[in-house]
Amino acid sequence: MKRKNVVVLMGGVSPEREISLRSGNAVAKALADAGFNVSCIDVKDEKIEELDHKEIDVAFVALHGYFGEDGGVQQLLESKGILYTGSGIKASKLAMDKLATKKCFIEAGLKTPEYITVTEFQELIEIQHEVMRIGLPLVLKPTRNGSSIGISLVKDMNNLQLALEKAFEFGYEVIIEKYIKGREFTIGILDDKALPIIEIKPAMEFFDYDAKYKDDRTEYLIVKTTLRENGEAVGAPPRNVGFLSSSQCDEAQELALNAHRVLGCKGFSRVDMMLDDRNEFSLLEVNTIPGFTEKSLLPKAARAAGISFSSLCEKIVDLAFQSVLVSVDETIQK
Repeated sequence: MKRKNVVVLMGGVSPEREISLRSGNAVAKALADAGFNVSCIDVKDEKIEELDHKEIDVAFVALHGYFGEDGGVQQLLESKGILYTGSGIKASKLAMDKLATKKCFIEAGLKTPEYITVTEFQELIEIQHEVMRIGLPLVLKPTRNGSSIGISLVKDMNNLQLALEKAFEFGYEVIIEKYIKGREFTIGILDDKALPIIEIKPAMEFFDYDAKYKDDRTEYLIVKTTLRENGEAVGAPPRNVGFLSSSQCDEAQELALNAHRVLGCKGFSRVDMMLDDRNEFSLLEVNTIPGFTEKSLLPKAARAAGISFSSLCEKIVDLAFQSVLVSVDETIQK
C-alpha cells in the first residue's frame, strides 16, 4: 500500500483540549509506527491555515467537543477538499447535540431516559416545577459538550440551582434526564460492526469527569457471555470481567449499531448505555470522536477483538479512503 500523508488534528478550542492533545499524540505515534507519513497540527483557531501548506492525503480528526465533533472542522475540511476520518457534517452535528440525538432515538423507537430541556432564561421556580414532573434523582447535562464536562447528579432539590449554574457555563440550554440506577456499558463501533462490550464501574456513584479522568479506581471490564441460572451468572465471576447473558450481549450490540446508524455515523463511534434493574437497556449518547489514547475505551474494545492500537488507527484511515470509493461508485451507478 502506498504510504499516505496523514495530518493529525488535535488540541482544539473546546474545554476538551487537553484530552484531545493526548488522543492526537497517541494517534500520531501509532500511525508513524504503521508506516504513514505523519504530521500534526495543534488546532488553536477555526481557520487552521496550516492545512494550506501541507501535502495531505487524509486528515485524522482527533478533536473532541466544539469544532471537533460538532461538524465544524468537517465542514472546513470539505471546503478545502481534504479527506477526513470519521463521521460527516450532519452526523457529527446530530451526535454532538444531545437533544437532537434524543429526538432521533425516540423517532426510531430506541429507548432512552425520559427528559426535559430548560434554558438559562427560565426562572428557577419554573424549572423546579418541570423537574417535579420527572422526579428525583436527575442528571443535568449541557446539550453540547463531551467528556462529562458540566454534568451533575441531583438527588436533592436544594442542589438543583448549583447543578444548573455548572451546566449553564457550557451553553444556554440544559437537558435534565431521569437518572437510571444500574450498570453502565459502552460499545465501540468499527466499520459498521460492534466491538466487544465494556462495562464501566466507577468507584464513585456517578461517572462524571473526575471518575472518568482522575479516579484511578474506576474499572473498565470486558464483558463476557456466560450460562445463567435464574438470571444469575453461574459461579463467581473472575476479576476484571463483566458478565451478560448471550441474548443481552446481542441486544446491547444491536442497540449500539442502531444508534450509530440512526444518526448516520460513519467509520467508527462509541455508544454509551445503561442497563436498569428491570434488565432494560437505555441509550445515553453516541460519541463520534471518542478518546484515542492507549487507555481509552474504543482502543480497549478493539484490543479485546484482537485489533492493536496501531491497527485500529490504520483501519480508521483506510475507512476514510473506502468511503470515497463508495461515493464514486454510487455516482457512477447513477
